[in-house]
Amino acid sequence: MEPCRVRWRHGHLRGSRVTSAPRVAIHYRRLPDRLRIYDQRVVHEEEDVIVTLSQPIEADVAMHQDGAIMLEHGSLALWFTFPDVWHDIGRFHRADGTFTGLYANILTPPVIDGPIWHTTDLFLDVWQTPAGNTLLLDEDEFEEAKDQGLMDEPTASRAWREGQQILAAAAEGEWPPRCVTEWTLERALEALGDA
Repeated sequence: MEPCRVRWRHGHLRGSRVTSAPRVAIHYRRLPDRLRIYDQRVVHEEEDVIVTLSQPIEADVAMHQDGAIMLEHGSLALWFTFPDVWHDIGRFHRADGTFTGLYANILTPPVIDGPIWHTTDLFLDVWQTPAGNTLLLDEDEFEEAKDQGLMDEPTASRAWREGQQILAAAAEGEWPPRCVTEWTLERALEALGDA
């Protein structure tokens, strides 16, 4: 369950640190018919992970979990995309750069075609606080999507299993993958020349 050990076989990655900060357009589909395109800078690439940095979040309302701010206007998120894996991981920060926690989207494995990526959100998310408390989020949205037939049964089962595997791995101290703890916001900004 350690995505950083998954090997990508499509041959698109260069396997070295990116210094010119190319951009990717992530086409993020939310069933049934919502599509958002996220423009992110590539910070680092390896065979099994691509690290990207979001644009500053433009939000009128802060995103909270149990009363604590996860993201707010001006926040940055450092994203870890693992080819062939059913989730990505975001390192969330407040606008002042304070780390707020890890957020895993359960989603379809990304289809990566150069700078254009496609994935579909599968409603479940996992949140891990800086103290290491790990929670499964949005189970109600997931059940509603299943009831409405927005996902077929094999996809819904796979999404549920992914969330449960993350929770189990976190309980054993095996999640998040090491690359997620090694790549801090500060390190990413330094790699991009923004520090």
